[in-house]
Amino acid sequence: MPVLSISPFFLLILLFSFFLTHLPNPNATAVAAPADFLKLPLLHKPPFSSPSQSLSSDTHRLSLLFSRPNPTLKSPLISGASTGSGQYFVDIRLGTPPQSLLLVADTGSDLVWVKCSACRNCSHHPPSSAFLPRHSSSFSPFHCFDPHCRLLPHAPHHLCNHTRLHSPCRFLYSYADGSLSSGFFSKETTTLKSLSGSEIHLKGLSFGCGFRISGPSVSGAQFNGARGVMGLGRGSISFSSQLGRRFGNKFSYCLMDYTLSPPPTSFLMIGGGLHSLPLTNATKISYTPLQINPLSPTFYYITIHSITIDGVKLPINPAVWEIDEQGNGGTVVDSGTTLTYLTKTAYEEVLKSVRRRVKLPNAAELTPGFDLCVNASGESRRPSLPRLRFRLGGGAVFAPPPRNYFLETEEGVMCLAIRAVESGNGFSVIGNLMQQGFLLEFDKEESRLGFTRRGCGLP
Repeated sequence: MPVLSISPFFLLILLFSFFLTHLPNPNATAVAAPADFLKLPLLHKPPFSSPSQSLSSDTHRLSLLFSRPNPTLKSPLISGASTGSGQYFVDIRLGTPPQSLLLVADTGSDLVWVKCSACRNCSHHPPSSAFLPRHSSSFSPFHCFDPHCRLLPHAPHHLCNHTRLHSPCRFLYSYADGSLSSGFFSKETTTLKSLSGSEIHLKGLSFGCGFRISGPSVSGAQFNGARGVMGLGRGSISFSSQLGRRFGNKFSYCLMDYTLSPPPTSFLMIGGGLHSLPLTNATKISYTPLQINPLSPTFYYITIHSITIDGVKLPINPAVWEIDEQGNGGTVVDSGTTLTYLTKTAYEEVLKSVRRRVKLPNAAELTPGFDLCVNASGESRRPSLPRLRFRLGGGAVFAPPPRNYFLETEEGVMCLAIRAVESGNGFSVIGNLMQQGFLLEFDKEESRLGFTRRGCGLP
């Protein structure tokens, strides 16, 4: 989550995706919305108190990822790093009158859900950390036999009380590490405050009102500061899909470097697209096709053809990036994972090449969890580090600056913030640290991912 560094996390099991359709929620409508988009701030707090927190949160996140079961809104995104989370948060107001809640912005899951006041095992959270449905005049759980209930993975019709006329729709999501969220699948009025200061009201947003929340993925340190998850995946119940018909079936975001002072504003934009921003004609926008993995349709897959370091192409067999017949492999862009994870064969080549080319001395000792750390204390300016480039499908080239893959774990010590995928059938993950400073557009209509280094600093 998290957006954790994991981001952006909270992945449902593989079969979760089989039961999701691709129809936007007809009940989610915008009232007094801008003509073509919603732009919301993404909230990002200070960095991890220790690098081990980003690694531990990623570990939980990846355990979930690898167990698969024309208008616009622009909103702030907040980082949760100061709370022990590497996530980015969206501040939404749920109910009538509205209650303010921070949700992890997560491209790696579909469900929108919040902790609700009746949560039986949330005693360690203060009352203010939960949504209070009894205080909202617009809260309404779906009926067990409502068509929206059938959009849930494993639609739990066995939980329906066939003797009661108004039996509510119950959801139960379990995760690979034993974490779970369960409660009533409901609809509610939502208020979003855009970066311009205007408020947007959405009626009939489908979400899970969680009465039972347990496990490290949804209640551990990586989740600190969050009240739930805003799923932005490709499934029909995600936030972006529910608003899709109204806002053009696309969304974009910019994750800014939270180490800068003062921290620049990150944002999430639903609809509009890159053409809605005042970019110059000289702005280069690159596009790469989004792949569809039938066995994991929630995720945003891209194709990596090759990696170069300082202009030298690494000897990596292209087959290591492919999705096999069992749905394993491939590369996912995930806002809820902090670090970047590469399939082991590719990671070993990257590590070997970076180690050979780095000009700085090794750190006195490795920071736990990292394989390469250098001593940059003698550098008066930003140190010179090897340059990494990914050649993607469609001819696009993703060339992040070194600060996106070298993390300062303590004063004067910088470590390579790329890890190996330990799971034999896992996929590679481009995490939110690697994405910082880029404006990314997820265009589901055209099935493509657009990105540019321009536009992030715009108000």
